[in-house]
Amino acid sequence: MPSGAALPVLQGIKNREGIGVNITLRQLKTFDAVARHASISRAAAELHLTQPAVSMQVKQLEDQIGLALTDQIGKRLCLTEAGLELRTHCAKISTQILDLNAAMDQFRGLERGVLRLAVVSTAIYFLPKLIAKFTLQHPGVRMSLQVVNRDAVLSALADNLADLAITGQPPDTSDAEAEYFMDNPLVVIASPAHPLASEKAIALGRLEGETLLLREPGSGTRAMIERHFAAHKLAYRPGCELSSNEALKQAVQAGLGIGIVPAQTIELELETGRLIVLPVEGFPIIRQWFILKRRDKRPSGAAQAFQALLLSS
Repeated sequence: MPSGAALPVLQGIKNREGIGVNITLRQLKTFDAVARHASISRAAAELHLTQPAVSMQVKQLEDQIGLALTDQIGKRLCLTEAGLELRTHCAKISTQILDLNAAMDQFRGLERGVLRLAVVSTAIYFLPKLIAKFTLQHPGVRMSLQVVNRDAVLSALADNLADLAITGQPPDTSDAEAEYFMDNPLVVIASPAHPLASEKAIALGRLEGETLLLREPGSGTRAMIERHFAAHKLAYRPGCELSSNEALKQAVQAGLGIGIVPAQTIELELETGRLIVLPVEGFPIIRQWFILKRRDKRPSGAAQAFQALLLSS
C-alpha cells in the first residue's frame, strides 16, 4: 500500500455535527510526524513534503474530526488533549500497518521490500560488512540505516521508525526483545606522547587525575563509563564532550586528554601508531552487542533474515 495513499482507515468517528468522517493513512502519518517532532518544518523534512502541505493535512484532519489537535504556544507547537489521544491511536495503527506489511512480505519472500535499521554510531565499524553480505544474498531488499546515539536508537524502535535496532545496552523495558550476538570491549586510549604511555600497569584510581574526554549524554559508552567509575567509588575530571568516536579519537591524538572507546573503533589508529591502549586495571570492560526488535510487531522476512545473519556471524 503506497505510503501516500488516501485510503480510509478509520470510520464511524463523528464530528460535532454528528457527520461520519473518514480519516486517511496520509493524514495520520502526517499528524504522527508532527506530534513526534513538535514541529511542522521537521515533520515536512522527514516526510519529504512542503510545510504548507503538512499544515494542510493537519488542518483537514482537524476539520474532519471537529477538534483542535495542536496549539501554538509562543514558538512551541503542543498537542491538545485530543491530539495526545490521537497520537496514541496513530502508534497502534502504525504497528498494525507494519504488521500487515510483514505478513505480506512472508508471502512475497525476500524479493523486495525495505529493512530499516537504527544503530548506535560504534556499530558502523563492523556493520557495513554484514550489510554487504546481506545485500548480496537478498539484492531486492533495500536497506535504510539510521546512525544515532543509544537514546535515539531506542526512540526509533519505540516509534516504529526502525524494524531492528543495534545497541550495546538493551533497554529496561518489556516492550523490546534483545538478543546478544557479539562482544564489545571498551579500552582506555591515549596519545603515544601522553605521560602514562610508558607505564606497564596503571591503577584505575590514577585516572581520577587525568582529563577524560567523553561522548555526549545519551551515548551508551558514556553511560557505561559513568557506571564503572561509580561502582568503584571514583570520580573523574571531564574534558570535552564529543558527539562521535571519530571526534573523540582526534581529540585524544591531539593531547587533550585520554578516552575510553570500543576497541573495534581504533584498529587503524593502533596499526599506524597514532593511539595506544593504556594498561589500566579493570580494563577492557567487556560489553556486548544486542539486536533489538519490538515484541508487539511481527518481523518481516527481511528482518528475520538479517537477524539470523547477525546471530550466525
